[in-house]
Amino acid sequence: MIEPIILEKLEELPESLQTEVLHYIEFLIDKHSKNSTQAESTKKRRVAGTMKGMFVLPLPDDFDEPLEDMKEYIKVKIN
Repeated sequence: MIEPIILEKLEELPESLQTEVLHYIEFLIDKHSKNSTQAESTKKRRVAGTMKGMFVLPLPDDFDEPLEDMKEYIKVKIN
């Protein structure tokens, strides 16, 4: 078993390093529990056609023109 070896090595460390080992163990436990929770959660599947009717075709004639909100930015960028 690996547990006695881990405990033996842990006892050889100074207390400050034992604290670091404890923090690392807690990190691993937290990381593992998050991974298992994510794996258990069901992924939402995308449904085709949910954006139907959101875009009007043909596109307007000024589609490629800069937006009103961006005109000031574009002026500054050019000058």
